[in-house]
Amino acid sequence: MPTIAFLECIRCHARVSAATPQTVCPQCTTPPPGSLFVRYDLSPLHGVAARDEIGKGAGRPWAGMWRYRAVLPDVEPVTLGEGWTPMLRSRRYAGAYLKEEGANPTGSFKARGLAMAVTMARHYGLRKLAVPSAGNAAGALAAYAAAAGIEAHIFMPRDVPFANYVEATAYGAHVVLVDGLISDCARLVDQRKAEEGWFDISTLKEPFRVEGKKTMGYELVEQLGWEYPDAVIYPTGGGVGLIGMWKAFEEMDALGWVVPGRRPPGTRPKMIAAQAAGCAPVARAFAAGAAVSEMWKDGATFAAGLRVPKPYGDAIILDDVRASGGVALAVHDEEILASILDWARNEGVFLSPEGASATAAYDKLLASGFLKPSDRVVLFNTGAGLKYTDVTAEAIGLKRP
Repeated sequence: MPTIAFLECIRCHARVSAATPQTVCPQCTTPPPGSLFVRYDLSPLHGVAARDEIGKGAGRPWAGMWRYRAVLPDVEPVTLGEGWTPMLRSRRYAGAYLKEEGANPTGSFKARGLAMAVTMARHYGLRKLAVPSAGNAAGALAAYAAAAGIEAHIFMPRDVPFANYVEATAYGAHVVLVDGLISDCARLVDQRKAEEGWFDISTLKEPFRVEGKKTMGYELVEQLGWEYPDAVIYPTGGGVGLIGMWKAFEEMDALGWVVPGRRPPGTRPKMIAAQAAGCAPVARAFAAGAAVSEMWKDGATFAAGLRVPKPYGDAIILDDVRASGGVALAVHDEEILASILDWARNEGVFLSPEGASATAAYDKLLASGFLKPSDRVVLFNTGAGLKYTDVTAEAIGLKRP
């Protein structure tokens, strides 16, 4: 198991101890403070012999995302079986693979980050956690907090998919519905956390959700025979999954775990950030050549998880996309809906609206020539489509007979 050497600010590169719970960098002199990344002593894990021990040892099989415990903090996990989700090869596109994150507990990729964050919260002895959520993080935090015996306080936009509200309530979380977007929910958490004694577990405002999400990067590479794909298309709201995967690729390169395969040695996948045209601050900033995004006013899309008017990690997302030779682009709700129906009828997969932003973006990038049909591309369906039956039914005009 690795030793956490320190936490590193992604902006000013200050080093902070992980002995006590941390939020964002305490040493940044200009706002906003930088996010903290976990840095390990990985030297004992270099080489394929260490890689081939993945999932073994300690007297029991380690399943799901915890098979990568060698590159995660050395703690007893709070787990509901998250990770090791299917990699489905498309029936129509020779180079396309769909990473089905809807197979996770609570039906979305959020299970990975919140499993790790709640695990560390229990390790530190925290008793009250709070989060703003566009939907799926709420259900995931509520579930893992219930499993850990920790209070969960959740703030969600009032118009989130109904399943998100139902599950968070059923798990016993304290849920507040807010007239506004996730940015308005975040302000309420920030205003009340000191008085209420909450630990803020918001996106990129603590170090460990990234560690859970990075397992998607290790996993997709292992499922492809320890080779990198040519590109990864990721639905990007807060962007922690994209950031986490880039961190995983950085670690794997340092460890010598990746087979050169079809790509030149040291060449990582193109990272493609897919957004909805009704709320696309990262795509707009990318097109303008900007280092950070500007607040998107009146964000509107039925892909609820993409309604993030200004991601806290926008600078990191943009840096990672550009460093990879990738792109950030937006697709319209009409294209998202068409892709949901297309993949349901031709691939047998019911995508979430966020996941369909990735498949719609894939079509656009094929048409533009940015991607070739022969490129091996991993598309992320970040949540189960069945969690969105109300918004999808409304989008296609379907009512109960």
